Amino acid sequence: MKKILFSLIGALPLMASAAPCLPASALIERDSQYEEALRVGNVPFLQSLLADDYVWVHTLGTQIETRAVLLARLAKPVVFKARSTSEVQVHTLGDTAVVRGISTTEQWNADGITWRTNRYQFMRTYVNVGGECKLLAVQTMNLKQ
Repeated sequence: MKKILFSLIGALPLMASAAPCLPASALIERDSQYEEALRVGNVPFLQSLLADDYVWVHTLGTQIETRAVLLARLAKPVVFKARSTSEVQVHTLGDTAVVRGISTTEQWNADGITWRTNRYQFMRTYVNVGGECKLLAVQTMNLKQ
């Protein structure tokens, strides 16, 4: 009996390390913060959120951004009029969670008065890294209307 108890106690750290980084509702909120950080160019927030090996694969692989490339791009941000998400769902397995849904962006045109709207299907992979929720990978696909 003692052997079983000690085995279970020894397994607790392993079971805890396999837990998702945040509950689904909190992860959806964190993902909304990511969208807002992209909208306004909040580099400090993104530095704390993005995993070291972060990668963003854009529509049809037309562009692939690493953590360093994205942070450099956002140091001179193009401020979006708005960014929002809808149809958001979370899929969890072990210490990994995938957030997917639709992202709608409104970006100002050069005239500063009018804007264009784009919709993207997204999948974002979050992982538990040492007890912190890190964004590891993003893939987006433009939804032409």
